[in-house]
Amino acid sequence: MTHDPDQGLPGESRQASHVSPGALSMEGRIALVTGAAGGLGREFSRCLLDAGATLVVSGRRLDALKALQESFPEHAGRVHAVPMDVTDESSVIAAFDAIGDDIGVPDIVVSNAGVATTSKALDLNTASWRQVIDTNLTGSWLVASEAARRLSAIERPGSIIMISSILGHRVAGQVAAYTAAKAGLEQLTRALALEWARYSIRVNALAPGYVETDLNRDFFATETGQAMIRRIPQRRLGQPQDLAGPLLFLASGLSDYMTGATLVVDGGHLQSSL
Repeated sequence: MTHDPDQGLPGESRQASHVSPGALSMEGRIALVTGAAGGLGREFSRCLLDAGATLVVSGRRLDALKALQESFPEHAGRVHAVPMDVTDESSVIAAFDAIGDDIGVPDIVVSNAGVATTSKALDLNTASWRQVIDTNLTGSWLVASEAARRLSAIERPGSIIMISSILGHRVAGQVAAYTAAKAGLEQLTRALALEWARYSIRVNALAPGYVETDLNRDFFATETGQAMIRRIPQRRLGQPQDLAGPLLFLASGLSDYMTGATLVVDGGHLQSSL
């Protein structure tokens, strides 16, 4: 079989590629981060702000959101705090109403709110199971669907980024509800991407590996924690800032032809041997 060089290869453009120096700029964009007061939420908020977005931080505790808002004095006027309980549909709708009345419909949505519980599966009670599933999976659905409903109504494109986990791809002991929720979130990402592509609303997932935060720092300093780190091919924990570049890529026009994809940022952990 011969190849006609004038026809090009599959996936190859005959037009020279050009990436603008401002391709990662979020100027003129409105970004919503759920679960913003947590460790990763703070980093996501900061990198979107630094890239020029108008930011909405949301969570259940308004005092924590106000404190986060005040921690960005260099971005005064571009950070808005809106309370939202992602497990409560009426709270999600009210939050989007408030955002819309104030600054408009977010066209970047980072679905970051999540919880985890550690328990042997036989000891896991139904209330704990529901809390994890309702926050990580149902909450992501409620936020994404409300954003997409409003974006499609005004015919505005958008980027929805689901914060997943490598535990949506592999399993670990004593986190059955969390792994089930994140695996479901990965499939939800693909299902929504398929349906909403016609509206130019992209839905992708970002799946971190083990990332050091204030909540887990003490554990990873223990012998058990150090043994877990040694199983990561890069032999180190991720840092919140390691997620900034992948997040901005998924939010920006550089990933316009990507939807239904998952970016794994884990130091090669998923490739480690069983």
